[in-house]
Amino acid sequence: MTTALFSIAGAVALFASIMVVTSRRIVHAALWLVVALGAVAGCFGALHAELVALVQILVYVGAIVVLVLFALMLTKAPTNPLPALTTHRSPFAAVVAGVLAVLLGAGVVVAFGNEKVKPVPDGSAEAIGNAVFRTWVLPFEVLSVLLLAALIGAIVLSQRAGKKED
Repeated sequence: MTTALFSIAGAVALFASIMVVTSRRIVHAALWLVVALGAVAGCFGALHAELVALVQILVYVGAIVVLVLFALMLTKAPTNPLPALTTHRSPFAAVVAGVLAVLLGAGVVVAFGNEKVKPVPDGSAEAIGNAVFRTWVLPFEVLSVLLLAALIGAIVLSQRAGKKED
């Protein structure tokens, strides 16, 4: 039963994440992001990590996506489809995503190829904290750097190339 629930939630998360990056309307992409993050919470729930699932729902679905939607609604960002901005960069973005996926996968295999996964004995906050900050501290920090790089990349991409400040 756990495998079936995890597989269904994983498939929903995969489909919704593809819809996030292929949606031409930014509001629709944000709503698909809610579905994707909710499905990831479902994966955590299927693995009996209720605390992590609850944090996933509260922090990501409840706060981050709402923040993104408020930012879209409060700014004068265009919400209509902008095919001129998205279509000519798609092949390059797909190549970069593929290269990054291979590099990250290779990094995980090199770092943890021979280690066996030690399951968390229970879903308590103490056990999860010990597992994250003792056993999985390196992947946790790598993820932090990856998220920082994504944030810097988003800032760089959001600046207009034609605007120059004096």
